[in-house]
Amino acid sequence: NKWRIVLPNNGRQWKDWKQASTFYSGNRIQTTKYTWFTFLPQNLFGQFHRLGNLYYFFLVVLNLFPQVEAFHREVTVLPLVVVLLASMIKDAIEDYRKYQYDKTINFTKTRVYDK
Repeated sequence: NKWRIVLPNNGRQWKDWKQASTFYSGNRIQTTKYTWFTFLPQNLFGQFHRLGNLYYFFLVVLNLFPQVEAFHREVTVLPLVVVLLASMIKDAIEDYRKYQYDKTINFTKTRVYDK
């Protein structure tokens, strides 16, 4: 576990600040789960950890084989795609709102206590 260390900048704790600053490069808050590059893989990984999505994916794969095809392929893929797209849109909106909130928090002015 990493702890956030806050040290006053009055010169006395300069050695401690140098040691702590090697572990913590920035002082910004980040609560978002995804980046532009990791959104699709991480979201799909999270979606297929749900049992319902995994069940529909199993049906889609099963319908690829003509011997056991129960429904048309498009009919089987449709519920899975709709659920995945709806969840992706919801997660993207939620993560974007977190990003906006983090941005406002990180650029607010703060007061520094100094004796």
